[in-house]
Amino acid sequence: MSLSVPLRLEGISKRFGHVQALKPLTLDVRGGEMLALLGPSGCGKTTTLRIIAGFETPDEGSVLIGEKDITELPPNKRSLGMVFQNYCLFPHLTVGENVAFGLKMRGIPAADRAKRVRAMLELMRLGNFEERTIHQLSGGQQQRVALARSLVTDPSLLLLDEPLGALDKNLRERMQFELREIQRRLGITSILVTHDQEEALTMSDRVAVMEAGAIIQIGAPTEVYERPHSQFVSEFLGTANIFHAVVLRRVQQDMWAVRLEHGKAEMLIACAANLASGGAVKIAVRPERLKMDAPAGGGMPAMVRDVVFRGSYYAYELSIADQASPIFVYTQARKAIPADGEVTIDWSPESAILLADQAAP
Repeated sequence: MSLSVPLRLEGISKRFGHVQALKPLTLDVRGGEMLALLGPSGCGKTTTLRIIAGFETPDEGSVLIGEKDITELPPNKRSLGMVFQNYCLFPHLTVGENVAFGLKMRGIPAADRAKRVRAMLELMRLGNFEERTIHQLSGGQQQRVALARSLVTDPSLLLLDEPLGALDKNLRERMQFELREIQRRLGITSILVTHDQEEALTMSDRVAVMEAGAIIQIGAPTEVYERPHSQFVSEFLGTANIFHAVVLRRVQQDMWAVRLEHGKAEMLIACAANLASGGAVKIAVRPERLKMDAPAGGGMPAMVRDVVFRGSYYAYELSIADQASPIFVYTQARKAIPADGEVTIDWSPESAILLADQAAP
């Protein structure tokens, strides 16, 4: 199998009429990694995937697999495997016939086809399913058949277009780990397109967050989640509390005191940048990183507006003085604080993320 082959997108762009679907984009995907293209509908992730697959031709730029420029090649000449959200399996064929379809189209002899199909079904833990029809399979089994069919032809690159979107929540979570384990075992370079933040964070080596036809941040899942560059990234990758503040002074090296726009309490943030006293900054703090304490606990006064139990933790909605948007806190405390209760909130300096788009409105 042609594994661990890098992919390079070199200045590709695409316009549909007056709409700039994809701005000039350069991206290097490392050999053997799983890269997730993550973003809302219309951000350009599907257009990027379709250009890689050969379903769309870029207005400018090049697509290279390894050292080979495939920009002008048709999809069937690109050595790609692709799994779609609806799997696109043939209902009139058996499992084995579905997996063998691509090999048959390539003229692979029957004996060789049978051997490769059996080996691939064993890899997918479907060794006894070869003679079954598609309607006899569960959603997860159909997903594995689609994956087997895409991999049996020894592609250089695996493209996954919302591959788990048709599954229910529990099965989708299980399949995230299964698909990731198979990709790691084979070491095949893979592109995952999804709008599901959890899916991207769970399955990928790196996440490329897209907005308005451009990649606005790329990095390891923990890096993008814990250190987003902008409010859009911080909120798209999960709930984020956004605070506008004024810089008061440097407390020590890489530590600054700030005052929230509508509060009196001083809060600390860790930041290596050289901030200007009196300057406006924008800060993001994840709900699980906020600390909630009794009213006399110091920090910023807040009022509990609502609380819900989510199995492993309580989710609180708080309000703070003169701020319209609510604040969310997740805590594993065993006893809930009732609505209308008074609390204070605080954070460790390292939990406060200084956003690049930091000017307060």
